[in-house]
Amino acid sequence: MLKIFIYKKLCQKKIIKQKTIILFEDTPVRRIWSEKKEKWYFSVVDVVRILTQSANPRNYWKVLKNRLKKEGSEVATKCNQLKLTASDGKKYLTDVADTKTMFRIIQSIPSPKAEPFKIWLAKVGYERLRETVDPELSVNRARKNWKAAGRPEKWIEQRMRGQEIRNKLTDYWGESDVQEGLEYAKLTDIIHKEWTGLTTMGHKKIKNLKKENLRDNMTDAELLFTALAELSTT
Repeated sequence: MLKIFIYKKLCQKKIIKQKTIILFEDTPVRRIWSEKKEKWYFSVVDVVRILTQSANPRNYWKVLKNRLKKEGSEVATKCNQLKLTASDGKKYLTDVADTKTMFRIIQSIPSPKAEPFKIWLAKVGYERLRETVDPELSVNRARKNWKAAGRPEKWIEQRMRGQEIRNKLTDYWGESDVQEGLEYAKLTDIIHKEWTGLTTMGHKKIKNLKKENLRDNMTDAELLFTALAELSTT
């Protein structure tokens, strides 16, 4: 019943967000959804930064793009320029590529991160797309994963209630022009510290977590206090 309730609430309020910033190993990657072409476009510079660890990924991409053009590759010409939000909060025209073109760019960059990045890109580029069309898929997938991890039904219900409260809070931040990403993280830390005395990163260290989701590793009580803190903040 809770799953159906959440699904209806999400649809009614249209809060299934197409997130413009996603994380690969804690590193942000900007993307934008094309309503006309119905697909994601990813920032080429962000991907180049991850794969090359270059201090100047823009220059690296400029050199690579020129080389690909000289070789007669169509990859560079298939990149579009769309406005993405930069670190200063302003939007600038940025080279972007769809999932298919991005795969070809990745193949042109020697990097040990190439294969894991391809796997990640395939998931966020295709699988999540289905969930923006049918949000119940996302709810079902989360519940299935938690059950597979051995979580009891009571914990799962608490986790889902907490997520709904979190969604309402981030909706409010979005409407108030709070920048998704760093500003969300800072505000979350302030709220978290009020009841734990710890930042989210500090809490993760106590639990010996690295890339795992903190909330997925909370006790029933921790989930309850987190939800109450975010509800009162909203």
